[in-house]
Amino acid sequence: MAMPPLKTFADAVECGKHYKQLYCSGPIPTFDGIMVRFDRDDFLHLFFESSNRDGNKDTFSARRAERIDWIKAALQDPKAELFQGYDNKTKICRPDRRVCVVSGDYVVIIVLTDAKKAKIVTAFVIDDPEVLKSLKASPKWK
Repeated sequence: MAMPPLKTFADAVECGKHYKQLYCSGPIPTFDGIMVRFDRDDFLHLFFESSNRDGNKDTFSARRAERIDWIKAALQDPKAELFQGYDNKTKICRPDRRVCVVSGDYVVIIVLTDAKKAKIVTAFVIDDPEVLKSLKASPKWK
C-alpha cells in the first residue's frame, strides 16, 4: 500500500488542528477491525521530540508531523508487518502491544484495551537499523 503524501505544517498549532480533525473525532479502524482511539493529549507524544534526549518532549518534530496521515494508513494496511511490542518495564514482548511496520522503517504502536479496542502509543521513523532489526526479531503479532 502506498503511503499518503508528506504534509507540511507552518507550526505545531496547525498540525494539532489537523490531528484533532483526523484522529480525535472517533476511533480509527484497523484493517482487521480493531478500533484505535486517539486522545488530544497523545498529540504531544506523537509529534514532539526531546531536544536533549532526556525524555522531555519539548521540540515540535516536522519529521514526525509530515507523516501524520501515515498513522491511519499504516493501521489500515493489510500488508503491514505486525509484531508484539516490547515492554521496557517488564523486559518482555507483550501480545497486547501491536507494532505495525510499513514502508520499511515507519512504526505505529498501539496497545489493546479490549479484544477489538486499542489506544495509540506512538508512531515514528526508525533511524537506527539495529533498532529495526531488534524490533523485527520480536514474535509476530497474532
